[in-house]
Formats: sequence, C-alpha cells, structure tokens
Amino acid sequence: MGIAEEIKQEKFKSEYEKAIVNIIYTNAWLNQQHLRLFKSNGLTVPQYNILRILRGQHPNPATVNLLIDRMLDKSSNASRIVDKLEQKGLVKRSQCSKDRRAVDVFISDKGLKLLSDMDVKTEEWENSTRKLTEKESATLNSLLDKMRK
Repeated sequence: MGIAEEIKQEKFKSEYEKAIVNIIYTNAWLNQQHLRLFKSNGLTVPQYNILRILRGQHPNPATVNLLIDRMLDKSSNASRIVDKLEQKGLVKRSQCSKDRRAVDVFISDKGLKLLSDMDVKTEEWENSTRKLTEKESATLNSLLDKMRK
C-alpha cells in the first residue's frame, strides 16, 4: 500500500512533499517495529543503540560524549540511558585514566550476551521485512544521504 492510501491523503503539493511525508511515516513504522522487538528484551530503542555502539567499541571504552556523537537520536539523554543500562548490569563505568573529569563506559559480558541473543531476532525481523534488493537499498541510501547534505 502506498503512502497516499496509508494516510488517506489523495493530493500532495509535490512529489518532494510526498517523499518527506513517506519518510516520516516510514520512520514511525520502523520505530514501532523496533520498539516491539526490543521491549521483549527489556530495552528501549536508545538503550539498544548505545549497546550497539559500545559493542562496536569493545574492548575499548567509550565516553558519554562519543556515545552522544554516534547515537541515531541526538535528542536522547545518553547519561541517563547509561545509568539505566548500568542498573541492568549491561554496562560498566570507570573513571577515565586520561581525563579524570570523564567517565569510560564499557559493555559488560551480560550486555554482549544480550546483544548476541538479540542478533538472531533482529536478523529474523530484517529478513521478514526485506522488500528491497541490495541495489535498491544502495540507491535509497544514496538518496537519503543526498537529502541530508
């Protein structure tokens, strides 16, 4: 079903406006899908994002500023999210050896195990929603990158 049918809007000012609406709608759809996927593991989308960043850094630490820079949702409160993840035992903090004002954040073994378990579910979800070819996906990525330039 196309975006016009999904939101029951027959006319758009332009194809560009239609594309913007389609991106916003699709973003909300993806967020809802991810929310369901992560909620079953006791995570929010921003928490999952931080765990993935930390796994990519592993075994090296990340500072909160690095997490903020790399997060998908720049409006998220990274410090608060790290607090929640630490309470769950998914991350560990220690004082940065290079800068006493900074804190190093590491993913814990429990966090690595959770992500490893979630990788299977995430891949299953991605496969079930895969409607684009690799070439179409590359084109879409290129167009979205161009839009943000």
